[in-house]
Amino acid sequence: MRLDAGLSARALARRAGWHESKCSRIEHARTAPCEADIKLWCEICGAVDQIADLTASARVIEPMYVEWRRMERNGLRKLQESGTRRFEAAARIRLYQPLLMPGFFQTPGYATALLYAITRFREIPDEVEQAVAARMERHRLLREGDRRFGVVIEESVLRYQIGDSATMAGQLGHLLDVATLPSVSLGVIPFARRNRPTWALEGFTLFDDTLVHVELLSARVLVTQPREVALYSKAFGEFAAMAVYGKHARALINAAIAALD
Repeated sequence: MRLDAGLSARALARRAGWHESKCSRIEHARTAPCEADIKLWCEICGAVDQIADLTASARVIEPMYVEWRRMERNGLRKLQESGTRRFEAAARIRLYQPLLMPGFFQTPGYATALLYAITRFREIPDEVEQAVAARMERHRLLREGDRRFGVVIEESVLRYQIGDSATMAGQLGHLLDVATLPSVSLGVIPFARRNRPTWALEGFTLFDDTLVHVELLSARVLVTQPREVALYSKAFGEFAAMAVYGKHARALINAAIAALD
């Protein structure tokens, strides 16, 4: 930003009324800028349009990208419980998932098979039973309060088998049930959808219009910059437009159940 404005670090510091070393410390990540620093920096560089995004990032910079191995030190149960608080605080939750059943739709059997796979792969202590119990406790949010859940999944979620056939049959049957809840809108994007305007992305959850939760193989990413949140919101809108609902979604779920026989 400073270079785009044609300013040296010394010149920026002089205009800001700072010691000239402060710019260097901020640019080399030895000192974190406070919100007032960000605002002044942007104003001096003629980039006031970036103040909101940079301020939002600064407020959550520490937990923005956290490796799973760090979060799992206290066990899978506590990790599940901490995730519940984020859902409790939101009124509108939008979720896109290309691979796995959304957590608050999972049956105990499906969640157990999935968390055992995660425990084995990441070589972490076995707290699967406690973690599954915590995940099941979260399901009450589907029926409590005035929350609205907008969920779009790819048809692949119905076909990728987690656990054995009986586990998947139970999970898909449960999906048919939760799709009837008044708080839930469930859409499925069929394999046969032609001329997709948007390609399949990583799974993400939008909490209101302020936060996006993204799960990578190695880490959890929290997105708070307004322009990035707006991008995920736009993507969700396009996925929702591609999906089928009601009897058409139920037909895809029933076809996946039949394919298990």
